[in-house]
Amino acid sequence: MSIDWQSFTPWASLAGGLLIGAAASLLILFNGRIAGISGIIGGLFHPKKGDTSWRAAFIAGLLVAPLIYRLFTELPTIQIDPNYGILIAAGLIVGVGTRYGSGCTSGHGVCGLSRLSPRSLVATITFMAAGFAATYVVRHLIN
Repeated sequence: MSIDWQSFTPWASLAGGLLIGAAASLLILFNGRIAGISGIIGGLFHPKKGDTSWRAAFIAGLLVAPLIYRLFTELPTIQIDPNYGILIAAGLIVGVGTRYGSGCTSGHGVCGLSRLSPRSLVATITFMAAGFAATYVVRHLIN
């Protein structure tokens, strides 16, 4: 394993983490809602009266933010050699996993851990362990 120190951006990563934490804190303080992306998107598929607009605004912010960021600086170049079958399978596995885990990494990892939720601790440990195992398998056993 090697670390790409040329692409290591600790200040940008710190700023991104602070912004995510601030957004999650503001959402729970002013709206009483958890900033779990899977839950926010899932709520759009089963809309309740008066519960859709904040969800749509949150998702719109996620989509528009990179465009605004691009106005001020260059977006990083990301190279992915897609195997669409694997991408689709991975997306479905993540979707099913977040459904069974009652949330995703943002909901459990950012919001749940900050609220000292035991189930979020278990979910986050499970997500991280699965991610480490998948990375090991893909990098060392398949390639």
